Amino acid sequence: MLNLKKLLLAPVVASLLVAHGHAAAETAKAEANAGTIVVGLDDNFPPMGFRDEKNEIVGFDIDMAREVAKRMNVKAEFRPIDWGAKEAELNSKRVDVLWNGLTITEERKKHIGFTAPYMENHQIIVVGAKSDITNKAGLAGKVVGAQEGSSAVEAINKEADVAKSFKQLKTFADNITALMDLGTGRLDAVVVDEVVGRYYVAKRANDFRVLEDNFGTEDYGVGMRKDDAELLQKVDATLAEMKKDGTAQKISEKWFGANVIK
Repeated sequence: MLNLKKLLLAPVVASLLVAHGHAAAETAKAEANAGTIVVGLDDNFPPMGFRDEKNEIVGFDIDMAREVAKRMNVKAEFRPIDWGAKEAELNSKRVDVLWNGLTITEERKKHIGFTAPYMENHQIIVVGAKSDITNKAGLAGKVVGAQEGSSAVEAINKEADVAKSFKQLKTFADNITALMDLGTGRLDAVVVDEVVGRYYVAKRANDFRVLEDNFGTEDYGVGMRKDDAELLQKVDATLAEMKKDGTAQKISEKWFGANVIK
């Protein structure tokens, strides 16, 4: 004789087991993620963060982030993002931090929490080796390139009179493409982070040169959500520790041949 009570309870028990299984899986996933910091970056930004010949992400900021994560007993996971949409990527929680030559600006501070500056940078002007441009005034009537969503664009726009004098300000998805267009003559100049610009100029000294004029000095910091106060405090403290014990300087000398740590 069939046990009606057991038949009725069976689907309920099965549902509870499935629900429990899902809950356990989500808990395990959350616990695993708790030991990981997801770093958002532009993976075409040498020497800060880029892909080497083995297609592995390497760079100055990559080494810095790995060392911070190691000291915090967590794993750093590097996730390439659309740098022009970096704030949206951060606030949607696709990444935990923005760490790739991120300039600290007053406008960004309204939406992003920043660590103390760890590096100083300039927005330099790169032109062709044979260009007759010698200063910012010489950019009048010229086509100037910069990375979309970068602090280079912000720095240019701060000098409204200079920006208005351009024939065109053309933006690119990354700095490498902008510099390639400069090399082929499609641009007259590129405004770019000094660390990137000088890295490429050193490789192609016969093709490019850097003007003495620039679009100002800025500081790099690590960005994260404003409500992640605990994470911000931990990363800040770890960076300070790395500066104090000389580790940050060693990483800097590896990539730049000098101590650029602030």
